Amino acid sequence: MFLLASALITGFPGFLAKNIIKELKQQKVYTKIYVLVLPLQTGLAEKMIAEIYQDQHQSIEIVEGDITLPDAGIDKVTLEQLFDEVEYIWHLAAIYDLAVPKEIAWRVNVHGTEMFNRVVTQFSKLKRYTYFSTAYVAGLREGKLLETELIRPDGFKNHYEETKFEAEILVEKLKETIPVTIIRPGIVRGHSETGVTIKFDGPYFFVNMISNSRKLPFLPYLGKSTACINVVPSDYITKAAIYCSHSKEAIGKTLHLTDPNPYPVEEVYRAFVKEVTGKYPKGRLPLAIAKSAVALYPIRKYLQVEKETLDYLTWNATFDTTTAETILSKGNITCPDFIQTVPTMIAFYNNHKNDPSFHIPIK
Repeated sequence: MFLLASALITGFPGFLAKNIIKELKQQKVYTKIYVLVLPLQTGLAEKMIAEIYQDQHQSIEIVEGDITLPDAGIDKVTLEQLFDEVEYIWHLAAIYDLAVPKEIAWRVNVHGTEMFNRVVTQFSKLKRYTYFSTAYVAGLREGKLLETELIRPDGFKNHYEETKFEAEILVEKLKETIPVTIIRPGIVRGHSETGVTIKFDGPYFFVNMISNSRKLPFLPYLGKSTACINVVPSDYITKAAIYCSHSKEAIGKTLHLTDPNPYPVEEVYRAFVKEVTGKYPKGRLPLAIAKSAVALYPIRKYLQVEKETLDYLTWNATFDTTTAETILSKGNITCPDFIQTVPTMIAFYNNHKNDPSFHIPIK
């Protein structure tokens, strides 16, 4: 379905932006896509475009820029061209690392969004501004978290959560003047059917830890928790986000693209351990001891896990998905079952676990 429209997408060649563009290509949504790319990443972006985007009826063009600069660092002539053509804007550029230092997180996630918002409001033909936030703007809040809420919590588990909360506040204000849809994904993993991802972060930190400890006589559960963990495959996020970004019902809405039926943390951990080692976990290691261990750089580097990861094991919160499910039901889009797709996820991991390009540098 061609919309005979152009789009501008930030965050390329990042994982989410790449997958969204691949899906947009497959669905033939836009006639032209502009991608805002940092100058240092132009070569990588060109290589990625050559791999995924060769179609005579569609085109993609790199625009060099930086969201933290005035006018997003885009030259005046190019910016005027974008103003004249673009009707859909997707803002995905952000620092997604749980261990990101505060200064960097604020510069990109908050200041960058503030600067980019100023550019977005100048697009006179704008039909939708889709902003990617995160379900974890909730910070330390627990219980049932609504899509309609943006409540400042008493604290945050890391600077990533805090800065995404502050950035979402900035985008929320734009709902009064332009057509905005805010997407709050859960923790994103690889494709549900192929397992494909471009980096092992999020739930893969637990897989790293299990894989690097597999020679132990047995692997214990980490603490005791009744919490659920909300992990969603990249293909669900891409299809759901594209559908919502063109649904009139989603204008002015904030949507939880999270798993409506999340599994308990212990059940996910059990499935990971069984798939990686062939055995089920046995016994329990107090969470305080586990946290003390990964607080030591040599240990967390060996295990390939960020210490912030363990904070999510006991976080008791669930995400309301009423608005998202209502809209997505019209497109017959549902979230695949996590446990059923663990074997595919681990198979891809096993095939690439020795490739350092997939791993996040541990600090």
